[in-house]
Amino acid sequence: MGKFGTVLTAMVTPFNQDGSLNLGAAADLAKYLVENGNDGLVVAGTTGESATITIDEQVELIKTVREAVPDVPVVAGAGSNNTAVALQNIEKVSGLGVDGLLLVTPYYNKPSQHGMEEHFRTLAASTDLPIMLYDVPGRTGKAMTPEVLFRLADIENIVAYKDANGDAALTGRLVAGFGDRVEIYCGDNDLTLPFLSVGAVGLVGVATHWAGKEMSEMIAAFRAGELDKAIEMNKALQPSYDYWSTDAAPSPIPSKVMMKVLGIDCGEARPPIGATPDGIELDAKAVLAGLGRS
Repeated sequence: MGKFGTVLTAMVTPFNQDGSLNLGAAADLAKYLVENGNDGLVVAGTTGESATITIDEQVELIKTVREAVPDVPVVAGAGSNNTAVALQNIEKVSGLGVDGLLLVTPYYNKPSQHGMEEHFRTLAASTDLPIMLYDVPGRTGKAMTPEVLFRLADIENIVAYKDANGDAALTGRLVAGFGDRVEIYCGDNDLTLPFLSVGAVGLVGVATHWAGKEMSEMIAAFRAGELDKAIEMNKALQPSYDYWSTDAAPSPIPSKVMMKVLGIDCGEARPPIGATPDGIELDAKAVLAGLGRS
């Protein structure tokens, strides 16, 4: 098990009909996830609509989740494409009892490799909390190079890396270069099994909103050397991998619909994500049926 657990969900952020935070639903969701296969939670990350919630809302959300699940790791999103703002975010969430910080590569700016390295060095120096770096070039537009990552791995409180580069060969190179200094978590639901094969310790997922138990069981089977079982479970999870985000219904829309089907109404996504397409609830129910659940 990794420092923050093996299966973590990047939680959606529940909203009321008027678009305000639904803290009651956030508490219910956190408890549900922990009861259904998750070892830990990531709060106010990309899936949590960090781009459209304020830092004050973020603080309230993190407080609520921390109180709801006091005994599991909670990793708080605190990143920004503005180093000064990220420092302010870290200061505001550091006193909330979280177990770590998720810090994403600066998005939109597309800084130089030197700029990204200095950004993370500055942030790491501002806190004693453990840090999970997050590379997701599909959203940020630019990834850190292995050479920069290996230098950052020498910083004591950088302990984990959420890898959404989509390249298992690169992940294998990073595992070798990090050694025992930094643990890698897969950041793509559908690449969990390939990433485990090259040394990832677990997953920060989205499909784990509804398939946490199945993902946990697949990882356990892999670690036990039951490769045929792990492969069969991965096959069964393909519809979940296809469902979690599409062009017509980008994440977090599908997860919010799924949670409503499962009895926790998380509301709509904030603009500009877009409206929930018609028929997606039927897709959610079909995914659950494929997993043998109603």
